[in-house]
Amino acid sequence: MHVEITCRHGHVKDDVRNHMAEKAENLLTYFERITAINVVVSFENNHAKVEILVDAEHKHDFVAHDEDNQAQVAFDRALYKVEQQIHKYKEKVQNHHRHDASKVPAESE
Repeated sequence: MHVEITCRHGHVKDDVRNHMAEKAENLLTYFERITAINVVVSFENNHAKVEILVDAEHKHDFVAHDEDNQAQVAFDRALYKVEQQIHKYKEKVQNHHRHDASKVPAESE
């Protein structure tokens, strides 16, 4: 898995960059089919905008955006959004009881 952190119109400190890489790698604990994670941080008008793109196998891509005065805060909130998307996707895929027996109409005699 590859984590790429890109900055536009500014730079991110090394400790914040390491924090982002470490947290992004933790997404593998939720979904092991992740192939690449791209984090784009852009600075405009004293605001940091963070976009996280997660590429997974079988064309399942997850995207989240957030902005704040601090890049790390925006990243943490965007990462939470991606985690929620992954959880929702896994629930949908792993739900083997989609057709509940109580919703199936009874056979008429």
